[in-house]
Amino acid sequence: MPVQSRVNGALGTRLDDGLAAALVSFSVGLVVMILISVLLPRGRAGAAQLLPALRERRFPRYYVLAGAIGGYFVLSQTLTVAVLGVAVFTVAAVAGQTLTGLVVDRLGIGPAGKKALTVMRVVGAVLTIAAVAWAVSPKLAGTSEASDLLLPVLLPLTAGMLMSFQQAMNGTTGMHYGTPITATLVNFIAGTAVLGLMWLVKVAVSGVGQPLPGEWYLYLGGPTGCVFIGLSALLVRSLGVLLTSLGMIGGQLIGSLLLDIFLPAPGSVVVAATVLGTLLTLAAIVLATLPWNMPGVLRRR
Repeated sequence: MPVQSRVNGALGTRLDDGLAAALVSFSVGLVVMILISVLLPRGRAGAAQLLPALRERRFPRYYVLAGAIGGYFVLSQTLTVAVLGVAVFTVAAVAGQTLTGLVVDRLGIGPAGKKALTVMRVVGAVLTIAAVAWAVSPKLAGTSEASDLLLPVLLPLTAGMLMSFQQAMNGTTGMHYGTPITATLVNFIAGTAVLGLMWLVKVAVSGVGQPLPGEWYLYLGGPTGCVFIGLSALLVRSLGVLLTSLGMIGGQLIGSLLLDIFLPAPGSVVVAATVLGTLLTLAAIVLATLPWNMPGVLRRR
């Protein structure tokens, strides 16, 4: 996800059009998923289950629109990363995703069913948000006034909140298709369609804009999105939405740290707060994951 954020933000800057960048990212991802669905036996088998699953109402039909949430998330990346920076974007998205992850698990919307709202799960979720804020705090120092960031930060915050519901919906549909490959394919179909309609309206109003850049790495946002959506659809079945989200948040911080070390952005410096905040995030994930309600654990406590 840090790679996707950086790539999509850079593409949006090059095109001077966040909506076009989001559409390009989703279109590339859709091509990748079509190839995977055609070439892999499990992809073909899952695609064959798509229409029967809809006809038999194995899940609410609006679940196929989960990709629109992914489109909104990518759109928020391309529109706000250049304004907020990756650090503020990450904190806002993590906060929204973690808080609604608790709610989605408590309601039992995902395929893993209801998850008890234990004290340790809540503590782990809150500690994760605090740890992420600490990890990115060095990058927050140079941001604009808080009042200037309030409106832009609502986009990643609400996008993060909706991502928990997307994960639950994808996990459910992937279970009925028999593979997360088809759930990911349907996501990219829905997201590309929604973003394409929005882009056509924009073109009618203000024209096409800048031509596509020639650098190949600016088109990696789509493939990384395929990995993210596919893995979340697979993991949410057993882990639930909250733990899947927390695990991926830990991965995002580790990925951000590795990017800052090996492919740093201009002016980027790795400091102690970044490393310690990342370690605290991993500790918070362990805290939320441990089976604190098991008798053996309670006796040891």
